[in-house]
Order: sequence, then structure tokens, then C-alpha cells
Amino acid sequence: MESQRQKKIASVLQRDLVEVLQGAAREGGMQGVIISVTQVKVTVDLSIAKVYLSIFPIKQAKVLIEGISSNAPIIKHELAQRTKHQLRRMPELLFFIDDSLEYIDQIDRSLKGTENPILNDDLLQKRKKA
Repeated sequence: MESQRQKKIASVLQRDLVEVLQGAAREGGMQGVIISVTQVKVTVDLSIAKVYLSIFPIKQAKVLIEGISSNAPIIKHELAQRTKHQLRRMPELLFFIDDSLEYIDQIDRSLKGTENPILNDDLLQKRKKA
């Protein structure tokens, strides 16, 4: 169960992360790429923030998440500057791909009959817990 403090810190981080990541995408010349922060979960001791990103188009997600993760110290610094009046200590940032929209799309296609998972059970892979 998340405390009110965890939820508040997560929402502050989520709001500012959207601005930082979208600014970085624009500066990096990644036109047509949409990065949204779907969820931020902060640990009880407030030392780690798990950031879940939805990236469109999905085929670029793996490369982008690696780039974002390798730039985590820079992103953390930028966030610290933005939140210095709200947070005393900036949590460590861990980035994950939120593939739930892609998963829902696969289920939707399956239900419409275009790709039937009963005939081909490779279509809906088992989901991994993050």
C-alpha cells in the first residue's frame, strides 16, 4: 500500500519527467516519437523511483529506453533542479517499458479475428512482471 507521501512524490516526478523527456526528444531530433510517462512508483524509503514509459512507435521503444536509461544521471540532475523546492533528495530513477497499450492492441486484434491466438498461441506471449 502506497503512502500519501509516496503518491505525492510520484506525481511530482511524473509531471516533471514528461517535460524533461519530451524536451530531450525534441532536442534529439526525434520527430514523430511520442514518449509518455504512464506511471511512477516510489519505494517506501523514497530512494528508488520506477518510471514506466509508453513509447510510440513501439518498434523504437527498446533503443529509446536504453538511451534514456544510460542518460538517467543527467535526467535525475534535471529533475533535481526542477523539484529542489519540493524534494530534499532525488530518488534513483529506473526506467521500464510499459507495453500494456501494445498488449491491449494485440488482444483487440485477436478478438476481431484478424489474429486468432487459439490457432496460433505464439501471438500472445506470457507477460513478464516488472
